Amino acid sequence: MGLGLSAIRLDSPLNLVIVLVLTLLAIVAVPWFWERWRRKMIGRSSTILVAVVLIVVSTGMGGNMIGGFFPTVGALFGTGVYAGGNVDAVAGENGADLDKLRTGGTVRAKEGKGTVVLMPVKGKRTGLTRDVTVYFPPQYYDPAYRSFKFPVIEWIPNYPSGPEVVTVGYELPSRLDEAIASHKLPPALVVIPDPTGKPKLGHDTECVDEVGGDANDTFLTADIRDWAIGTLGASDQRKAWTIAGWSSGGYCAMNLVTRHPQWYGQAASVSGYDKASVDAETENLFKGRQDIIDANSVSLNLQRHPSPVDILAIAGEKENFESSALDQIQAAIRPPATLSSWRIPDAGHNMNTFKTQIPDVLAWIGARTVPPSAPQEKKLVTNGGVTPWPLPNTGAKGALVDIVE
Repeated sequence: MGLGLSAIRLDSPLNLVIVLVLTLLAIVAVPWFWERWRRKMIGRSSTILVAVVLIVVSTGMGGNMIGGFFPTVGALFGTGVYAGGNVDAVAGENGADLDKLRTGGTVRAKEGKGTVVLMPVKGKRTGLTRDVTVYFPPQYYDPAYRSFKFPVIEWIPNYPSGPEVVTVGYELPSRLDEAIASHKLPPALVVIPDPTGKPKLGHDTECVDEVGGDANDTFLTADIRDWAIGTLGASDQRKAWTIAGWSSGGYCAMNLVTRHPQWYGQAASVSGYDKASVDAETENLFKGRQDIIDANSVSLNLQRHPSPVDILAIAGEKENFESSALDQIQAAIRPPATLSSWRIPDAGHNMNTFKTQIPDVLAWIGARTVPPSAPQEKKLVTNGGVTPWPLPNTGAKGALVDIVE
């Protein structure tokens, strides 16, 4: 079932045209058959229902193509392989069998292409299991880099999407190949975790540790970081770690980096915002706890806990909400944090606007992250002397709290 649903594209212009034609035919059928039905009540009700359903479906497909939320029907329903769009291989839990994929990775590396692998990852601290897609740069399979530690870009998908929107919708793997080949970005691992889990709809986590709920923040930071360092050969230097994203993923990037400056050096946000959205999709994340709300505000984190993090924040001129958030962050920034920002002319909140910014975002990250490094005999201070700040207790299972190592 998962494979079948994942083969039905929701982002296909042809499929949208077909649905639109069916919708028009259904609308015309309502008056055409109105007096022709033998059983008028059943016939009229059926044609109206079909027309209404097709109107909703076509409208939803149009909005989905603009927003780039779900590439396939499988992605919409979160079926087993929904996150597997545009991947080269699927690995076991926590990447236990990644070495078996080295031959295929080596072949793609000779063509200058990275390798994209999907796997479930279970967090040691939180116990949460989420789909994670990893882009391995071509150099990862080069014997000369075998013992090197690679920098990481943790790319957070926008709600309500999962990793598939980054590999399919954003077309990020090919953009990464280009950026690395042109030396605008050093060879880097790109880790794309599912920030939401299942179900998707009505379960927007905003990447926060929910009060009495799931420790989403902790999974995306402590769990993912420890796993990547231990399993993937990721660097443990804070300047080697960047979080990036668009829309809700942009908010997640800025919020997580300002909450955990001892682990991350950079955040890149396109059309992100300053505070977590609270609406019908997010459920009740904070349970009225103002201390938790404040501790997940980017501008307040910058003011109250200034740390040496570099932030890139981009907003479209037509994005009033996101532009206002950018103004708030600009007003809050203070040393040792730095802010790079620009506004995109005539841009709205949509996938096409975001995709135009990817090359510049990767170049910005490339100018700040560290390149792959050989193991050091002398132990380095991995956090660069940056200390964590005390996080309020949410009561979520395994959640980071107070001063953490």
